[in-house]
Amino acid sequence: MVAVDAGVRRWLADSGEARTWVSLRTDLVMALLSVWFGVGLMIDAWAHSNLAELETFFTPWHAAFYSGFAAVSAWIIWQVYRNVRAGRSGTAAVPNGYLAGLLAIPGFAAFGFADMMWHTFLGIEQTIDILFSPSHLGLIVTMMLIITTPLRSAWNAPDVGDRPRLSRLLPALMGLGFGTTLVSLFLSYGNAMEWGANSVVRAFSELRGGGTSDLATAMVITTVILIAPVLLLLRRWSLPFGSVTVLSVVGVLMPGAQTAFRNMPILLTFVAAGLVGDLLIRWLRPSRERRGAYWAYAGLSAFATWALYIAVASAVAGHLPAIPELWTGAPIVAGLIGLVLGVLLLPNAIPAQSSGTGEPGASGESGRPGDPGVRRA
Repeated sequence: MVAVDAGVRRWLADSGEARTWVSLRTDLVMALLSVWFGVGLMIDAWAHSNLAELETFFTPWHAAFYSGFAAVSAWIIWQVYRNVRAGRSGTAAVPNGYLAGLLAIPGFAAFGFADMMWHTFLGIEQTIDILFSPSHLGLIVTMMLIITTPLRSAWNAPDVGDRPRLSRLLPALMGLGFGTTLVSLFLSYGNAMEWGANSVVRAFSELRGGGTSDLATAMVITTVILIAPVLLLLRRWSLPFGSVTVLSVVGVLMPGAQTAFRNMPILLTFVAAGLVGDLLIRWLRPSRERRGAYWAYAGLSAFATWALYIAVASAVAGHLPAIPELWTGAPIVAGLIGLVLGVLLLPNAIPAQSSGTGEPGASGESGRPGDPGVRRA
């Protein structure tokens, strides 16, 4: 027992080498396994939203979800083990960007066990209470840390640079996209992507019944969910064309699963809005050095998204909403919210600097010194 304890302490003690960077292939495999993990959660979300009777924790959709967790965890652990075999130990054995995901693995497993106990003794949730279950909240936080590993890995990877190709940034975009879907899932009571076209038109045609305020609130919440990740990326990179579209395609999968894709025109609207976002980036060239363009992108992309939303809903329903103040003003409100987000995230333009940058501070990982937002020349 003493020998085992000494071996564990020796393995945990940092051997002092600089931490390594993984290859694009490693991050891509990580992102693809995260797709398995994320789609498993979407299948589970579909089951909770669309099946009338759920009486046990042991279901096919839970199997898809937890097998995805096992696969992505094994990949992270394998990257660490390869470095341990090379003589590293402690944090020196963990590749840059992978520490938060590694630490989240036992946390996710613990919350998974807690969730099984919760369902065994308190039953299976199928309404809004599922979004407030403590075990589910623990699962979603730890899953977020695991699934966004490719983003943290790419943040300062020496082969990425300030103007990366879409192919090099794809694992990071997939990780952030699935991370965003987790937020949209747990705010689904305020997710305008889950509304059908007829419901949108009806909500903005009748002030009685609460539908108007529900949709207006959902549009505000969804604006923040959609635009904040893009603004974060624009603080770090000059995004290649297609980046926002990739985020949008991934982003509609969770609300699509929850609605069994019955509101396909609305979901496709958000994909189209992603393409508009890419066109705006090409036109405006927003960056942390170009504050005006950054603010303009934030406001215009939000406005365009909801103008498309109202237009498509009206086309599908066959007529415009009956209250003109609502369908004309809602996109403007969204644009103003986007503008405020842009101002909050980039209150002052920051000149380009040649110093290295550290990994995102939220990960708690060590990296090269410097402000996490400052670009390298």
